[in-house]
Amino acid sequence: MRRFILDTGIAGLYLDRKRGVFERAAAEVAAGNRVGVAGPVVGELAFRAEGSPKREQNLLRLREALDVWKVWLADVAAEFEYGRIAFEMKTIGRPIGQNDPTIAAIAYTLGNATVVTMDADLSAVPGLNVENWAEPD
Repeated sequence: MRRFILDTGIAGLYLDRKRGVFERAAAEVAAGNRVGVAGPVVGELAFRAEGSPKREQNLLRLREALDVWKVWLADVAAEFEYGRIAFEMKTIGRPIGQNDPTIAAIAYTLGNATVVTMDADLSAVPGLNVENWAEPD
């Protein structure tokens, strides 16, 4: 079983049923794999929904997705991994987004996990398995 952790941008496409992300996620689940998000992604998606013109509709769609998605939270091992990743990225002169080290750390500590992203920051993390499920516009 593989684990696919959707980052915020990809999760947004899933919620909006755009660019083939929802369909790819459904195919992975049908194949016996797990699809979900890291804890910080839930917060970022809720923030986006709160500020949107269709607040209630978007919060409902997020809650419905959370019934389907696995939500992976950071444990102590992931927090130590966060420190390593953030320091490594700083050392090589490649700072990354505030929540990206947490997403990467959760993927590392889970094992057999791939982060699904369009984000160049996560793609820059050494050794992190990354895929982009978004079909071209």
